[in-house]
Amino acid sequence: MKKIHQLVLKSFLGPLVLTFVIIIFILMMNFVWRYIDELVGKGLEPMVIVELLMYATINMIPMGMPLAILLATIMTMGNLGENYELLAMKSAGMSLMQIMKPMFWVIGILSVGSFFIVNDLVPYANKKMFSIIYDIKQQNEALEFQDGLFFNGIDDMSIRVEHQDPKTQLLTKVLIYDNRARNGDMTTTIADSGYIRLSDDKKYLLVTLFNGETYEQTRSHQWYTKSSLRHHTFERQDGKIPMSGFDFQRSDENMFGNNSQTLDISELQHNIDSLDMKVNRLTTTAYNPLLHEQIFVRDPNAVSPPDSIEIDRSKKVKRAYFIDSIPQLPTRTKDKIYSSALKSARSSRNMFSFDESSSKEALNQLYRSKNEWHRKLTLPVSVLIFFLIGAPLGAIIRKGGLGMPLVISVIFFVIYYIISISGEKLAKEGTWSSLLGMWISAIVLTPLAVYLSKQANSDSALLDVDWYIGRYKHYRDKLVAKLPKKWQKWLQKRRDTRNGKRRVES
Repeated sequence: MKKIHQLVLKSFLGPLVLTFVIIIFILMMNFVWRYIDELVGKGLEPMVIVELLMYATINMIPMGMPLAILLATIMTMGNLGENYELLAMKSAGMSLMQIMKPMFWVIGILSVGSFFIVNDLVPYANKKMFSIIYDIKQQNEALEFQDGLFFNGIDDMSIRVEHQDPKTQLLTKVLIYDNRARNGDMTTTIADSGYIRLSDDKKYLLVTLFNGETYEQTRSHQWYTKSSLRHHTFERQDGKIPMSGFDFQRSDENMFGNNSQTLDISELQHNIDSLDMKVNRLTTTAYNPLLHEQIFVRDPNAVSPPDSIEIDRSKKVKRAYFIDSIPQLPTRTKDKIYSSALKSARSSRNMFSFDESSSKEALNQLYRSKNEWHRKLTLPVSVLIFFLIGAPLGAIIRKGGLGMPLVISVIFFVIYYIISISGEKLAKEGTWSSLLGMWISAIVLTPLAVYLSKQANSDSALLDVDWYIGRYKHYRDKLVAKLPKKWQKWLQKRRDTRNGKRRVES
């Protein structure tokens, strides 16, 4: 490898790794704030949280990689341009594409690798992540009492303590409402002090109370006829209550195996074929009975028109004749006809609504599976497109660091994200095809990448502010030259006066 290519490669890999780590960290903070309520207060082991964050980090790679490549390429080419290294390479006869050759190799490897990441690694991480999040949601809060507040983390029980000693864990002035009885009876326990803790295996609640009273109130079916209240005192009371939900139990991750986000491209294709057949079957099941059994087939129990009304039954328009003749029928007959028609319409609507909901659910699953299938192919293409946008932009703006490159990267990524989200939403709703909805961002940004590459090859001053100021002054002078001399003198005098004020102020 040439030394000049080693210089470019070294200048590119550092910003790429740095920006990727920063972006993944920012995305992870968003994930943590999203699930902070589920993670806090449940006594989770550190390894469970670390495992969840690790799988969430893998899930963030498809979003963070294109932005990291865009920012890194702008920074790299901007640094080379700002230090006149890019100018020296071009002076030596190297074109922009030759300068970016080692970067092309890196991006090619990342593009191919991104497909395997999104196809193999991300579905596996999603399956694990969904399983852990589900298990965390099923777990109850840790048994922690706050002074003067009720603890409702146990089903059908409320516990209030006045104070808990942080060293001895002794509880003072304990109040317990117990509604666990199946017959509806409620037990209220008041104690001066005691201990309440979970067993080591977290399957039992161990209760030890001192100097208290217990009230048992009947709240079953005898409440209105025979109400009773039992009361007794105690010096010490020990209890062992079976508990569930306090120990972290891992569920089978295969429960989430049918989710479109946990399938690779071959499984998605099989899923798409199955859902396509299911949608066609459900649609046929929903519409055919409605058409052939409810609308166009006459109900044998329906009210027939009386013989006094002449209807040509050999014609297909007899239904219209019958409807036009309804006002001439007796009131009782009209009421039977309207009731029969209303009953048939409601029956048809209920039957169709049930079948339609099933077909809609299958159709939504089909749209989601198609979107995920295309998403696995759009990521490698997005990596190439963002590189082809970032490298020419960096060569044009000739600014390194994190200032200008970061602003431009965020602007382009926001545009890309808005287009992608809008297209995906329309594809999920069935308004657009999945092919168009998932590829619309690539379709929009590809011409921009080609245009910027062409401008960078020709050393365009596309983002040079001085060039725009010069062009403005040039066209302004041409426009002023076409004005009458009286106006030209007035404009020149005004310009001299403004320049004189600026010199005095300076």
